[in-house]
Amino acid sequence: MLDGIGVIFDVDGVLIDSYHAHFQSWCQLASEIGRTCTESEFVRGFGRTSRENIVEQWSDKSWTVDEVRQLDDRKEWLFREIIRDPFPAMAGAADLIRSLHQAGFRVAAGSSGPPENVNLVIESLGVADIVQCRITARDVTRGKPDPQVFQLAAQGLGLPVSACCVVEDAPAGIKAAHAAGIVCIGLASTGRTRPELDNAEYVVDSLSELTPPQIRNLIRNGLR
Repeated sequence: MLDGIGVIFDVDGVLIDSYHAHFQSWCQLASEIGRTCTESEFVRGFGRTSRENIVEQWSDKSWTVDEVRQLDDRKEWLFREIIRDPFPAMAGAADLIRSLHQAGFRVAAGSSGPPENVNLVIESLGVADIVQCRITARDVTRGKPDPQVFQLAAQGLGLPVSACCVVEDAPAGIKAAHAAGIVCIGLASTGRTRPELDNAEYVVDSLSELTPPQIRNLIRNGLR
């Protein structure tokens, strides 16, 4: 059994194929308040918190903290309603997490999303008993590409960053992993292409391509 090695999974676009659900929830929220959300605006917000996206993408208004919180809560509620049934699990996600656990890896989730979203995804995948640490928007003050989320996840696993690997689908997430000093696997999920993820140490089209020995070797080789 391996010990002292960890994998930190981003959630959106990694454990759940959430692209369309997030875009739909942003469009619904925008419609409710008389605004619009284009797909290009949506894509630019990948990896950042909803709070940051509200302030930056609808910057023609000076939003109060309470207004941003209310819009954020509403957007994420809409998202959870969309994904409940059918749940769009990412192919190979649950199997990979279970195989890592069986091989002695420690597993964490590191997300800019709210805890309600992260918990729903982990529980829907049936791996709640395996994921030892969950870092969410409630724990961070800075969204990706800031490294805070992954630094906290490594701490939560009780591991140095050099003993961890991040699995991400967004360039901002890859930058965050590297800023934290952590090797990164890029996943070309919905809305992403392999060239966008070139800065990752390794890029795959499906989590089913990954095995514990591959990830162990990436961690041992370190950042390139």
